[in-house]
Amino acid sequence: MDKKTDFSAMAARYRAELLDNVLPFWLEKSQDREYGGYFTCLGRDGSVFDTDKFVWLQGREVWMFSMLYNKFRKDAAWLDCARHGAEFLRDHGWTGDYDFYFSLTREGKPIIQPYNIFSNTFACMAFAQYAEASGSDEFAFLARKTFDRILARRDNPKGQWAKGVPGTRPLKDFALPMIICNMALEVEKIVDDKALMDRTIADCLHEVLDVFYQPDLGVMVENVSAVDGSLVDCFEGRRVNPGHDLEALWFLMNLGVRLGDRALVRKSVDIALRVIDYGWDKEYGGIFYFMDRKGFPTQELEWDQKLWWVHLESAIAMIKGYQLTGEEKCLEWFLKLDDYMWTHFKDREYPEWFGYLNRRGEVLLPLKGGKWKGCFHVPRGLYQIGTILTSLSEA
Repeated sequence: MDKKTDFSAMAARYRAELLDNVLPFWLEKSQDREYGGYFTCLGRDGSVFDTDKFVWLQGREVWMFSMLYNKFRKDAAWLDCARHGAEFLRDHGWTGDYDFYFSLTREGKPIIQPYNIFSNTFACMAFAQYAEASGSDEFAFLARKTFDRILARRDNPKGQWAKGVPGTRPLKDFALPMIICNMALEVEKIVDDKALMDRTIADCLHEVLDVFYQPDLGVMVENVSAVDGSLVDCFEGRRVNPGHDLEALWFLMNLGVRLGDRALVRKSVDIALRVIDYGWDKEYGGIFYFMDRKGFPTQELEWDQKLWWVHLESAIAMIKGYQLTGEEKCLEWFLKLDDYMWTHFKDREYPEWFGYLNRRGEVLLPLKGGKWKGCFHVPRGLYQIGTILTSLSEA
């Protein structure tokens, strides 16, 4: 069977899973018709087991349905679902100065302060995509103001809610420049200041590739010194998260395409191949959640779990790397990940995918959504991978 036929069949499988399984699950089970927004704490069958609303996941679901409406199909149900969450976030999610709470009650009353800047980033992405989908100037304005606030907080993201004692061991983490790399492309259409966008992208590329990436290890570390970008020998300073690295690397591939920078694309692919080999569990298969760059025991007890998002983001990185460079090793890794994901994360009895497996690949928690898992990585992965496979099948 030739590759074109393989790609076509695989594309159809990913597309069917997205349209016939995953999206209907979230449309039916997550929307709170009484108070607005979305339930995300959903059991295996979609039943609600907790009604608190986590702002990361509210923003991600708005983004997901808006993005699909913009890029895939003008489905009125998708736009309505996005509106459902966007208006809830607008009405309840923020403090008034464009900082977004971490969590809310079902009714929208704040529970946890806006200590986490990623509540802002996902709200910004949500508002930007929803503004494009709906044509709303109001939500475009909210996206721009939230983006400005993110940049203002970038050097001190936790602000008054930081737990560390100032000056003792100041660290900066990899997640923020990684997210901003992707967010810059999301908001580019609604930010008029091209010079600002160019500076933001350049700064993030420098942070990812020149500060957090460690060439001798072949991976990014999760934290470095905030003073001089050096390595720090402590739990946080030794932490490696292969899934984060691989997600960031496909963001960088997209930036390479956006900038017309083939060298950036190639470098991102080469690093991705080193990361996935580093993070792969040679005994049981799958990718470790956390690792220590010196091989010491990690502080995270869940270090050896196999998580849904890690594998989906890694699969996107590998198939995108193959699409952009023709690197056969990327295709080999993608096929390995494809087999692992569909064997272990796919639920054969109920819609949506499992999120949490033990090291052996057995289901650890049967839930379909919770405090961290919502309508994001599974549908985004299915859409991204299916789109790339379709393109490859038509090449």
